[in-house]
Amino acid sequence: MPQDSRDHGPQRVVTALGILLGAAALLLLLPITLLFTEVLLAVTSRGVKSAPTGDRRRLAVLVPAHNEASVIAGALRAIIPQLQPSDRLVVVADNCSDETAAVAISQGAEAIVRADMTRRGKGYALDFGVRHLAHDPPDVVIVIDADCQVAAGSIDRLARTCIHTARPTQALYLMSAPKDAAVMTRISEFAWVVKNQVRASGFHRLGLACQLMGTGMAFPWLCISTANLATGNIVEDLKLGIDLMRAGTPPLFCPEALVTSTFPLSSEGNQSQRARWEHGHLGVLLNDAPRLFLYSLARLDLKTMASALDLCVPPLALLVLQVVAVWVASVVFYAFTKSPTPLIISSVGGAMFVCAVLLSWMRYGRRILSLGSLAHAGLYILWKIPLYAKFLVARQVNWVRSKRDEEGR
Repeated sequence: MPQDSRDHGPQRVVTALGILLGAAALLLLLPITLLFTEVLLAVTSRGVKSAPTGDRRRLAVLVPAHNEASVIAGALRAIIPQLQPSDRLVVVADNCSDETAAVAISQGAEAIVRADMTRRGKGYALDFGVRHLAHDPPDVVIVIDADCQVAAGSIDRLARTCIHTARPTQALYLMSAPKDAAVMTRISEFAWVVKNQVRASGFHRLGLACQLMGTGMAFPWLCISTANLATGNIVEDLKLGIDLMRAGTPPLFCPEALVTSTFPLSSEGNQSQRARWEHGHLGVLLNDAPRLFLYSLARLDLKTMASALDLCVPPLALLVLQVVAVWVASVVFYAFTKSPTPLIISSVGGAMFVCAVLLSWMRYGRRILSLGSLAHAGLYILWKIPLYAKFLVARQVNWVRSKRDEEGR
């Protein structure tokens, strides 16, 4: 073999590695830049929009519930004072083995019972409830989960915004850590705020659509009655939001309406809940978001394209793992080759990510955890590695209800 061929072989390998690292750093820079932009827009926003006025029209609140007898009464008591005489409150007791239906009736709600153990999941319950409402359809359907609390005035705000815009409307949905929760759960609460409040507020300021959050969702009757709800998808809300975007009715964020719930205190409940959310989110990121992007690209629809890119932002802990892995690899590459390009790109991305997290904490996270507690984020990320590893080898694809704290007492 000629001498120059032997000399060029290692150089070609180094060049290829540099290109791969640079491409990985650039690929990560896209979701980081989007995250940073959303955070910057959110933390600099001011004021609250006035509520639409005029006739609110008739609405129905639909509450899907699977074995929620221990918590549903509190949810219904928060909803009922916000209803007008012509409104309806319908609880779907879905495959229940407890007294969910009886408790709902005792609180003054309608209760319909669904029993189908072969088709399990919230999507099927919603479809059952909407088909029940079709006999006397309302103008607006609002979906509230049985373990949630609806803040005063939020039902009216959601309904009026939905009617005024003729678009599906999503309330701000926040989850809080229990009083005696460990620091890991409080970090989870902060991550939830970043996703559901900070990022959604940033996109809302640009007039862009938001992701559906599973509860606190209002739909014009035409939208919800024609939607494909009867699926066992474990993140039926994200899938429904994508379907609505493709149908030309992208969901609108309404931060003035508030729905809240609490993270499970039990380890079992926490783990099942996180696996369902994050495995489902990653499944959408890999399968549905690229399709939505290609759909928007074919139609030159920039707003839908932005929503597709928003869906591609991975969970914060996973994004940190990716940023650190590429940055460390870039440092090692630079130490051996003195080629700075991958290190520069990955360092810029890492700095933007850190700034986004700190800005979010300064504006929204101080009430949740101290800066010292936020420093435990490294342990939180390591704690979640098995969850992401399980996605690769034993992904959760079936709906599993999270165990409530009350059930362990």
